[in-house]
Amino acid sequence: MTWKSILPALFILFLAGCEEVAPVITGAREQENPGPDLEGQQRQVLIEEFTGVKCVNCPAGSQEIETLLSIHGQQLVAVSIHAGEFAPPYQESVYDFRTQEGEQVLSYLGEPFGYPTAVVNRRKFDGQFDLQLGKGEWAGYIEEEKALPPKVRIGIERGFNPASRRLDIDVTLLVDEDITADDIRLSIMVTESGIKDLQLTPASSQPKADYVHKHVLRGMVTPYDGVGITENLTAGTLLVKSFSYEVPASWVAENCEILAFVSLFGDQKDVLQAQQIHMVE
Repeated sequence: MTWKSILPALFILFLAGCEEVAPVITGAREQENPGPDLEGQQRQVLIEEFTGVKCVNCPAGSQEIETLLSIHGQQLVAVSIHAGEFAPPYQESVYDFRTQEGEQVLSYLGEPFGYPTAVVNRRKFDGQFDLQLGKGEWAGYIEEEKALPPKVRIGIERGFNPASRRLDIDVTLLVDEDITADDIRLSIMVTESGIKDLQLTPASSQPKADYVHKHVLRGMVTPYDGVGITENLTAGTLLVKSFSYEVPASWVAENCEILAFVSLFGDQKDVLQAQQIHMVE
C-alpha cells in the first residue's frame, strides 16, 4: 500500500476527529431602526487567503495582506484559512490550524494552482479561469471591488461570557438594493491573531518556531456554506439574525475577531458585503 492510497482514509479520520461545535441559531426578526455601524457604511471587501505551515512561500502572501490592510483599513476584511496539502502541522507544532469548515471552503471555492493564493469577494473576475488569485493580482481586484457600493450593510453586536465561553451574536442586515438571487447566504467566521507557532519560511530549511500567525480561521458559527436568508431582500428591508456559539478554551478571546458576510451561493458566489468586529471590547 502506498502513501497516496492511504491519504483519503487519513483525511476522513482527521475530519472525524475534529471537535465541531454546532451553532445555535436563536432567531430571526425584522426591525424598524438600523442596528450598529450601519449609517454610511462603505463597501468592505473580503479576502480569503489559503495557506499552510509547511508552505515556504506563504509568509510572503501573509505579509502582502498586512500591507493591503494598512492601505484599506476597515474596507478590507481578511481571513487566513489553513487547508490543503501544506496545512498539516509539524510533529512539534503546538496547534493544528486546520478546520473541517476550512477544508470545505477550499473545496467549494476550488483548489489553487500555486501559492500564495487568495480569493477576493469570491468573485470570478473577467479573464480569470477560477476564483483563486496570485499575490500580484490581489491589490487591483480589491480596488475594483472596493469602488462598488454595498447592496446590503451589515452590523454585528456580540456578548461574550468568559466563564461559560458562550458567545452571543446579533447580525443586522440593512438592504440598500433589491437582491433577487435565488440563494443568498449569511456566513460567520471566527479568526484569531497573534498565535506563535511553527511556520516554514524562505530563511531556513527548518520552520521558524516563533512565527506569528494572523487572521487564522479558528471556526465558523454557521456551517461552511452559511445559512440561507429566506426573507425577501428588497431595498429598505432590515433584518436581525441571532446566533450563539461555544468558544473553545484554547482560543484567546481578546485576539479573536467575528467576521460576517453575505454572499450568493452556487455557480456564482459573489460576496455582497463583509464586516468584522473584535470578539471582546
